[in-house]
Amino acid sequence: MILLLVAAVLGGTFLAWSAQAGSVPPPGHRHGHEAVGGRSGLGSVDLKGWAKEQIASDKERRAQPRPKTAVSPTAARSGAVTAVRQAGFVRAAAAADPTTLVLYDTGGPYGRLGELYAMAAANLAGHFGTVTAKPVQQYTAGMIGSYTAVIYIGSTYYCCDVPDAIPAAFYQDVSTSTKPVIWMGANIWNMANSVGTAQFTQRYGWDPTSSYYEDGGSVGTVTQVTYRNQTLTRKIPAGQDGGVLRPNILTGPGYPEVTRLAEGLDSSNGHTFGWAVRSANLTYVGEIPFAYVSESDRVIAAEDLLFDALAPATAERHRAMLRLEDISPASDPAELRTMADYLYAQKIPYGVNVIPVYKDPKGTYNNGTAQTITLVQRPQVVSALKYMLARGAVLMDHGYTHQYGNVANPYNGVTGDDFEFYRAHVDSADNVVYDGPVAEDSALWAQGRVAAALTQFTLAGLPKPALWTTPHYAASAADYKVFSSNFSARLERSLYFSGTLGGNSAGPNAFIGQFFPYVVKDVYGTKVLPENIGNYEPEAFNNHPARLPADLVASAKANLAVRDGFASFFYHPYYPTQPLKDTVDGIKALGYTFVSPTSL
Repeated sequence: MILLLVAAVLGGTFLAWSAQAGSVPPPGHRHGHEAVGGRSGLGSVDLKGWAKEQIASDKERRAQPRPKTAVSPTAARSGAVTAVRQAGFVRAAAAADPTTLVLYDTGGPYGRLGELYAMAAANLAGHFGTVTAKPVQQYTAGMIGSYTAVIYIGSTYYCCDVPDAIPAAFYQDVSTSTKPVIWMGANIWNMANSVGTAQFTQRYGWDPTSSYYEDGGSVGTVTQVTYRNQTLTRKIPAGQDGGVLRPNILTGPGYPEVTRLAEGLDSSNGHTFGWAVRSANLTYVGEIPFAYVSESDRVIAAEDLLFDALAPATAERHRAMLRLEDISPASDPAELRTMADYLYAQKIPYGVNVIPVYKDPKGTYNNGTAQTITLVQRPQVVSALKYMLARGAVLMDHGYTHQYGNVANPYNGVTGDDFEFYRAHVDSADNVVYDGPVAEDSALWAQGRVAAALTQFTLAGLPKPALWTTPHYAASAADYKVFSSNFSARLERSLYFSGTLGGNSAGPNAFIGQFFPYVVKDVYGTKVLPENIGNYEPEAFNNHPARLPADLVASAKANLAVRDGFASFFYHPYYPTQPLKDTVDGIKALGYTFVSPTSL
């Protein structure tokens, strides 16, 4: 899912509780999977309408008269694939502090998509250095020279009834510069028309004016992308896929080599094509890969491609990170100690995400009697936490109560099950639907929740948590900034809201959700640590399948395509130790090294 990004939502399973003298039942954790965004990763965006419009525009462009090129698209598809990743790339010297210019569209009926996608790109570029993002129409001649690299996000299809808003100066500067340019999505054909198709093809070796989203008369179904020896998934619901541009790569005398960096597979006809291609200073990606992403998705290829433009000397390195999730005063201290002993024996540092106050306002798990428990009231849990900290754990804050008031949000009002900083409900089709920030949301209100949580840690004799994870990964932009002002970093997936870049919000629930394969400084100006392969979840929930150790390990394998990336996941300690062992062993076998969250 997601725009970005993500397809995961809340999850968990109810665990039978064996009553013990003096103990209390733990939260049900029917929904312990953290979430980000809707099923597409985009809030309140009609991707079906956008896809329909893009396909219609591409058909209309294809029907327009155009000059013939040296080789037909069909012949180009059958050409040899260039496997060398760097071939033909004119590279500027690596910058000590890389700077990135992100340009995005704002026009047309789906103009607000541009800012959402631009935030996703800017967040990734924030791993490397400073980022400037602005609407493409604000580009002026020579601006490219002030940056290490440029990323253009073509989300509005300029054709037919939608006039081209891209300045001719941008087209000209891209075509004559040696600065790396990463172009995602639409309008590359307009650049070729602007600078001259002959000039474009002679420099770049392919013809965008005869490249289309259709293949054999239909958009088809691109289900797989292969990149750096990893097979990545692409799963987009029927009717919401705008397609992937199939570059018409030209062969013969006078055309430079085009490197097919990533191979797309159209499962409707078995055709393969360059999902991402590079020649001279231009890297072209045939779609904007930030919607309907998963932990093994083709967005991984885009995340790694930024290294070529912004940090080409980066050495191969693969690190793993683990946190234990949804620990509260209602947790079983014996389970915590068991986890601590296993991880200590394996010499694995890890985070412990603690919710300092447990609430069950309706008595859902307490025979109908409301219940509130603080850490101070559970000294055995506090002792277990200190035991973990002495054996390599890092204390993290996971909200104040991880639920909202006395209402179902969206399940039952119980700590660990519900959202704390965002409203949500479950629809008739069993999907979690995001409704927007809570009614009283503000920076002051969020700061009050954080201060109350920190007080509880102090009263229990625990140190201040080093990091923060937002309950169910959902809060407002103001909330995220508050969290980061109280902690050195957030370890999580996050929502990024319309208006953050341009100042004009499309509404309180217009956002893009995103997770990262590496540490970033995001568009809120905050440091975010990665969580990118999800969590163990043995039962299906809210239309999401179970997620077993083999699935997490498979996602870790896919993320090996990121040359300096992470396999970061979380685990609920109320589950048995064996699935955690299986996951850890599988990730280690791939060559990952576990590191502490505070080492980043």
